[in-house]
Amino acid sequence: MGALMEQRESAVTADDQQTQYLTFMLGSETFAIAIGHIKEIIEYSDSGLTTVPMMPDFIRGVINVRGSVLPVIDLRLRFGHQASPITKRTCIVILEVGADDEAQDIGVMVDQVNEVLGVEERDLNGAPSFGTSIRADFISGMARIEGQLVVILDVGKVLSVDEIALLAQAGDAG
Repeated sequence: MGALMEQRESAVTADDQQTQYLTFMLGSETFAIAIGHIKEIIEYSDSGLTTVPMMPDFIRGVINVRGSVLPVIDLRLRFGHQASPITKRTCIVILEVGADDEAQDIGVMVDQVNEVLGVEERDLNGAPSFGTSIRADFISGMARIEGQLVVILDVGKVLSVDEIALLAQAGDAG
């Protein structure tokens, strides 16, 4: 984990205009999140996850990470797909979401963590207006990595604390 923290601290270097991204899989699709949002990666454990009644389906439950109780979001369900199957490669990525004074840690379930990759500024493209399997506002851009297009997620939109709270309230009302 020390290497991850070093990469997080040097997420953007001025010399080569390269940004570091954690890449991961959801089904057969590759996604990426800027390393600056990543706090840690933990193995999935059924015993560590506690379900919470009356929550939106995509909130799989909560976990205790060093004394802090964090919600865990299944990204597949958040994107409107089938629930993530639990395998030996399933991980929970702990992210810091929001502004510095309003930051909150949230866990996201992913099928498999791949690697941290540097992406040159020239290899980044804007978010497409069509042709993806998730909401366009969840995408901050696309990157060409090793010949394939990777969706770069806008963590602030995907994990909007306000939107998730509204969805939870709607579940309570129903």
